[in-house]
Amino acid sequence: MMKIAVLSDTHGLLRPEVVEIIKTCDVVLHSGDIDTEDLFNQLSALAPLYIVRGNNDKEWADQLPLTLRFQLDGIRFFMVHDKKDLPPDLSEIDVVIFGHSHQYKEERKNGLFYLNPGSCGKRRFRLDITMAVLETNGSEFQVKRISLITASDKIIT
Repeated sequence: MMKIAVLSDTHGLLRPEVVEIIKTCDVVLHSGDIDTEDLFNQLSALAPLYIVRGNNDKEWADQLPLTLRFQLDGIRFFMVHDKKDLPPDLSEIDVVIFGHSHQYKEERKNGLFYLNPGSCGKRRFRLDITMAVLETNGSEFQVKRISLITASDKIIT
């Protein structure tokens, strides 16, 4: 059994609430636009980190992959920043993690589970500030959406 923190689009901001959630998790998945090497180092110090490069990750992030395939607790993952960059063949994948839109989304399609955790960094427009926690049990999993700030809350950047 594993607890996996799923983040995207932090854009240089690691909120204290997010750190507290990560401390309860075994692994962190970040689907791009981390923006700063300092934030990369902070996340790496908290838990094992699986990360892909986003469109706002500049020179410091050249070593980060654009896509990543990996397995955790029997679940096969594929991670990319922008869903439009998914390869046509996702056979042998169970969960697709992506970001870019800053909008939380869960979708089951063609035997795959697609998850965009939204953004838990700097607020964009009036979108919710969200992340997800995936709890695994062998090849089965549950996803919990975590809303830190909703669109109706006072805007905090």
